[in-house]
Order: sequence, then structure tokens, then C-alpha cells
Amino acid sequence: MENLKITVFQGYLFWENIDKNLQNISLRLSSIREKTDLIILPEMFNTGFTMNAEKLAEPMNGKTMLWMHKIAQLYDCIVTGSLIVTEGGKFYNRLVWMRPDGKYECYDKRHLFTLAKEHLTYTAGTKKLIVELKGWKICLAICYDLRFPVWLRNVDDAYDLLIIVANWPERRALHWRTLIPARAVENQAYVIGLNRVGHDGNEIYHSGDSTCISPNGTVVYYKRDEEDVYTFPIIHDEVTKTRRALPFLKDADVFKIKD
Repeated sequence: MENLKITVFQGYLFWENIDKNLQNISLRLSSIREKTDLIILPEMFNTGFTMNAEKLAEPMNGKTMLWMHKIAQLYDCIVTGSLIVTEGGKFYNRLVWMRPDGKYECYDKRHLFTLAKEHLTYTAGTKKLIVELKGWKICLAICYDLRFPVWLRNVDDAYDLLIIVANWPERRALHWRTLIPARAVENQAYVIGLNRVGHDGNEIYHSGDSTCISPNGTVVYYKRDEEDVYTFPIIHDEVTKTRRALPFLKDADVFKIKD
């Protein structure tokens, strides 16, 4: 197993302005000065968290997908984040895992945020997505999914790293800062929660609080209130050592998730 270099972009998102967001992210990423394996962007990184899907949704061959491929090629790494997609007459809050060769995998947000009526605009996903990178098994999730530990439960060591991309408001930041370490410790995996900063078009403030927590609960990275492009390593031996010393996952309950 190789260690991974992760780059996170905790950014301000320009409300419902795809071109400006892609330009800004390209500019911010240009500060990267070391080889990275993975660039993580927030939820709906090209628009902000909006229900205006009729206006902003793109097909899977749209400009944002082309931009993601270009960035993946430029930095020779994976690029991941979620955007609004239209497909088959439906709208999805879809996370894309884009490779440098243009091949990709997708995860549609399972838990739609009913408080913001997200479920009235978007169609919920039904399948988890676990990908591999340099021997790491990586589970991908979006924002509100964080509140549902059954959906994210690490059954049979299915993953070593959990990534949650988000537009999580500051008014519930305590929940964010509590649940991310909980997911790391209970699943004995690294957890990266990547959020945005600033006010959105509904004047809701986002404080960022993006973080990486190790399998034993230690803080690897944390940033609040400001834009940040930061690259850091995660160490696979930490996963192995934690699970060997504390084999709690072997005692987990057996269950099945029903739609």
C-alpha cells in the first residue's frame, strides 16, 4: 500500500455562476507546488448548493465534466466533487470521480436534505460508490449522508478512507465537527470532510471547518473561515495498525439496508 497525497480546496463559491467558479478554482489550484494523487472539491462546487436545477444542470458531457477532465490531466491525478447533472429527465446531485484518462465513476447523493426541500428537485441515489487508488479503498459521500452512520458503516473493511464533500452551514458546524471524528473512530478509517466557505445566495454562512481525521481520531488537517488549498499525506500503516490493535470491526452487527 502506498501513502496518498491529498489536496483539498475549501473555497468560496460564486452563487449559480458556473464559469466564474471554474475560473476561480483553476486559479486557486495553480498554487499547488507538489505532486498530488487526489484533488477534492466541495459539494456543487460549480454553482453552490441550489435548487435551481432547471437552469444549472448539465449533461454528463457538459462543460464542468470537460473541465474536470482537463484538471485531472493537468495535475495527473484524480479530481472529485459534486455537481448538478441532468439525465433521463431527472436531476441528480452527483459526485464524480474523474481520472486523468477521462474515465470516471459516479455517486448520486443518497440522503437528500429535506429541510431545504432537496428531495423535491433531485432524485436520490441507491448505490454506494467505493473506488480504489494506489491500493486504498475509498468510500464517497455527500454532505447530509454524514448524519446516517448505517449508510456509511464500514462492513468487512470495505474502505480505508471516507470522503464527504459538503455545503454545510455554520449554524450546524458543531454537528459537523462532532460527526466526522465519530465516523473515523467507529469505522477505523481516515475521514476527510471538505466544506465551502462564505455566504451563499440565500445568505447562509459556511465556516468551512474542513478536516481530516485519522482512524484513531487524531486531527491531520483542519481549516476554518477562509479559502484554502492544502496538500497533506495520509498513511496507510495508520489504518492497519489501528485495526490490528483494536479489532472492533470484527464485532460489528450484521445488517442489510433496504430501499
